Amino acid sequence: MTRFTQLFACLIAALCTQAAFAQVGAEPANTTVPSTSTAPVAYVYVSTATSGEPNRVWAFAAAPDARLTVVKGSPFTANVVSMAVTGKYLFGTNTNGTDVDSFSIAPDGALKQAASINALSYTGQNCNGLGPLILDHTGASLYVEASVGGLCGHSEYLSFTIDKSTGELKFLGSTAQTFLFNSPLSFLANNAFAYGTDCINFQGNYLDTFAGLRREGTGLLTYVNVSLPTPAAKNSGDVYCRDLTAADPSGHLAVSMQAISGDSTPDGAPQLAAYTADKSGNLTTKSTFENMPTAKVLAMSTLAMSPSGKLLAVAGAEGLEVFHFNGSNPITHYTGVLNNHNFSPVSPSPGLMFWDSSNHLYAITPGGDQKLRAFTVTPSSASEAAGSPYSAGGVRTIAVLPRD
Repeated sequence: MTRFTQLFACLIAALCTQAAFAQVGAEPANTTVPSTSTAPVAYVYVSTATSGEPNRVWAFAAAPDARLTVVKGSPFTANVVSMAVTGKYLFGTNTNGTDVDSFSIAPDGALKQAASINALSYTGQNCNGLGPLILDHTGASLYVEASVGGLCGHSEYLSFTIDKSTGELKFLGSTAQTFLFNSPLSFLANNAFAYGTDCINFQGNYLDTFAGLRREGTGLLTYVNVSLPTPAAKNSGDVYCRDLTAADPSGHLAVSMQAISGDSTPDGAPQLAAYTADKSGNLTTKSTFENMPTAKVLAMSTLAMSPSGKLLAVAGAEGLEVFHFNGSNPITHYTGVLNNHNFSPVSPSPGLMFWDSSNHLYAITPGGDQKLRAFTVTPSSASEAAGSPYSAGGVRTIAVLPRD
């Protein structure tokens, strides 16, 4: 099933039913007793959907060994899907399809609603749908993908400034509309340019929507005309369709690539390319079909770059694997499939996998066994952390707040 058909099939399913906790209101299994002497290295937030109930967010404190403990007061009533988190606030798209809610984060990781805004009202459209939330690197601006257009088949990014004393959002403006673009953006380390893409199968034809955006001094995000080259495919008549992005801290970008044949069908497994950005946002690449690694995860749903920029995690229907990311040089294989559970989303709500700053990777399996997993991954070793996995039925999305 293509990403385009998945998007609408999952949306219909999400409106009809929501997965339930194994025991409504029950605390997730496999939690540990928190240490009073060890400060958490991160807070992990997981949004969940329980049939007939408002969505909730479970908060976990992560110990230095990646063991998780439930934050007191969890689960917090937070009727949200897509999430983004700063040092003081968690933001979430409300399931009503129109609002973005702000929650303050207490020193112990607890959540309390602080503000809410009808983000969709700024589009002037009647489409009921908000997509990914994206923060700039400073946490000063929040960007919201919104469905627009006569048939709600287009999207635009809304720009908001964040009042750091209240968590309230102030509208700045929006980008131009783009056809069926519904992907998280990746900001470069310079915070001036962001990139995103979807490889969309629309009416039997694949569309490569790769695009660059500029963040102005005010925080406003706009599309920009920059060089975005595509490597030549191996077979004559094939073209690469780009689908997911993840940026490192040094001006490089990882992009998933799927070769598409002349009859508009996928040709082989997806590969991973590395790009380098110049000061004007133009991209170059040394990646070719010969040196791009082939992923074992065929139906990719998420890329996640480690804070060091040395590791790239890939997750999807076939599991999770980690690659060595080498800046401008070609990406190289590392772990193979580290975990073979289904990490695909059950609705069009990206946000399935994030790193903290202590070599830990946290991921959820909404398309599989409905669990939260923690991994310890360094450039020389990778394993699932002690205590993992954690039962959390109805998982939808995840957000991670490093505490360093």
